[in-house]
Amino acid sequence: MRTVALSLAMSLDGYLADRNGGGDWLTGDGSDPGAEDLDPAFYQSADTVLMGWNTYHQIMTELSPEAWVYEGLTSYIVTHRSVPPAPGRGFTAQNPCQLVRELRRYPGKRIWVCGGAGLSRQLMEADLIDVYDISLIPVLLGGGIRLFEPFGRRISLRLERTMTGNGITELVYARRA
Repeated sequence: MRTVALSLAMSLDGYLADRNGGGDWLTGDGSDPGAEDLDPAFYQSADTVLMGWNTYHQIMTELSPEAWVYEGLTSYIVTHRSVPPAPGRGFTAQNPCQLVRELRRYPGKRIWVCGGAGLSRQLMEADLIDVYDISLIPVLLGGGIRLFEPFGRRISLRLERTMTGNGITELVYARRA
């Protein structure tokens, strides 16, 4: 069965986006400007990326408006909006938990959940996340959109590895059986 990995960045105080939904703070501290933002091995381990509408919209309008950053990956954007088709992107109103259960049944590489908060919480509540790959950005936002809100269950994790670069600390945890 395919692994589902939640991989995203959050502020040190637990926010995925600032109060306005922005991500202009998603940078390191400048101490190692040549450091990779994302572990290249992680990117190569996935062939599918899953995200919610807000994450997609932020990518297309703020983070990478010139080009689709997930070229070569099968991309699913979960939304109830009516969106015209776009190359390399599938828009779906399907329940994300059901979508992940279906995707897991087919052969392939890792399924990468890259945001947002609502989508991630639904998958956490259903215990469908196998790996939590969280990059802590060296900033305190003091408010915004949180990743971890109460969701009524305990999930035990095991630390797999840590990496640091440019002031960013990446923590990779696997779900314990």
